[in-house]
Amino acid sequence: MLARARSVALIGVDAVPVEVEVDVSPGLPAFTVVGLPDQAVSEARERVRAAIRNAGLPFPAARITVNLAPADLRKEGPLYDLPIALGLLAAQELLPHGALHGTVAAGELALDGSLRPITGAVNVALLAASLKLPALLPAGNAPEAALIEGVAVHGAATLGEAVAHLTGQRPLPPTDPPDASADPDTLLDLADLKGQSAARRALEVALAGGHNLLMVGSPGSGKTMLARRAPGLLPPLTRPEALEVTRIHSAAGLLTARGGLNLHPPFRAPHHTVSDAGLIGGGGVPRPGEVSLAHRGVLFMDEFPEFHRKVLETLRQPLEDGAVTISRARATVQYPARFQLLAAMNPCPCGHLGDPEKACACTPAERTRYLARLSGPLLDRIDLVVKVPRLTVEELTRAPEPEPSAPVRDRVAAARTRMLARQGHRNADLAGQALRRHAALTPGAQAFAQAAAKQLGLTGRGFDRVLRVSRTVADLAGSDDIREPHVAEAVTYRPRDLG
Repeated sequence: MLARARSVALIGVDAVPVEVEVDVSPGLPAFTVVGLPDQAVSEARERVRAAIRNAGLPFPAARITVNLAPADLRKEGPLYDLPIALGLLAAQELLPHGALHGTVAAGELALDGSLRPITGAVNVALLAASLKLPALLPAGNAPEAALIEGVAVHGAATLGEAVAHLTGQRPLPPTDPPDASADPDTLLDLADLKGQSAARRALEVALAGGHNLLMVGSPGSGKTMLARRAPGLLPPLTRPEALEVTRIHSAAGLLTARGGLNLHPPFRAPHHTVSDAGLIGGGGVPRPGEVSLAHRGVLFMDEFPEFHRKVLETLRQPLEDGAVTISRARATVQYPARFQLLAAMNPCPCGHLGDPEKACACTPAERTRYLARLSGPLLDRIDLVVKVPRLTVEELTRAPEPEPSAPVRDRVAAARTRMLARQGHRNADLAGQALRRHAALTPGAQAFAQAAAKQLGLTGRGFDRVLRVSRTVADLAGSDDIREPHVAEAVTYRPRDLG
């Protein structure tokens, strides 16, 4: 007997259809899986055999051949356990004819017949919605998959429940999506940080326009505190943006323990020992890296020069293009990576260059080597650089009460609203003719910008970034025109001497 079931293969964050063909024929008992399976798929034979028997269902003593079509597409992971088991049961006529062809199934089987969660359930549901078919998934994945509109997601806790659902004995009700959450008041507040008015202003400008920001200062000056309060200053994601983020996090297996659709922009802070594959993505089985997990949110890189030079240089392309392309022998995978970079660093290896109370112990050669870890092309892709000096106890005591996050968040949201109404996206994404049209300068501002560009030796890319930041400063001021004060503030943020 031959039976067919529908499943999927995950290529990056996209799901493509896979047909699971199961043939049970007379002959010596054997269980063969073909169709370019990886080790985890090949091991499904043992999991499926034990799960079917321990669920009290018959396992055929015959020659079993499972084909995963298309045969030239590599199949990875344990998500084929459930469709293979259901195909075996259908081949024994224990399931109604055609029951499997009208359902997209995926799930990992435990030896006792229970179903374990898989990665990429949201992407499975997206494919099922495009095919106008219901999805049968492990119960642990059903809530996240139910976030996708237009698809009925049935969550089964065991193989027995999946069989009872398909036979109509105990149909599983469609899973309701969990509530979305977007409460910025639960995040860290700017009111915790005293002083540093220049750095706070730079952070506000950066977040309003989606610009990349580098903070330079001594240890204990508040760089990390400031960066970790960035999520509380950003407006919530729209539902399409949240679904973009959810697809990536689902493919990385980061949603199974979470609740509903999180409307907060993601905040990722990898350690400086991260590899280039961990940051950009890749590996033997390509997975999204930190830059993709930070899509539509913030990537914070503390101790910026301590990252390996190769790792830092891999940031250049995603910072410019908003996407990461990973090429392997069998496939090319593209992950979205439109993130905002916040970076922090010390002015020298010991961290005390320019400190009013502690003298720097570094030699000029050590300082030169330290700063040389950041290449010119990488710094050229950073829109704002701000010094964050360490404040003394007396300065902190005299500092006025800091502004909390709420009014700053309102100003950022108002500036974002102006940008979206004018051009449909953030100022950081302006390019080409759109940049010239929406960031046109008044005559006085034009003359000032040209003089500043000549004095600072700005490249064409650097000058465009001054225009984008100027447009954001004007939006925060509620101005349609970009005037000289707006350009002057943007120019002060250009990277120069980092020491």
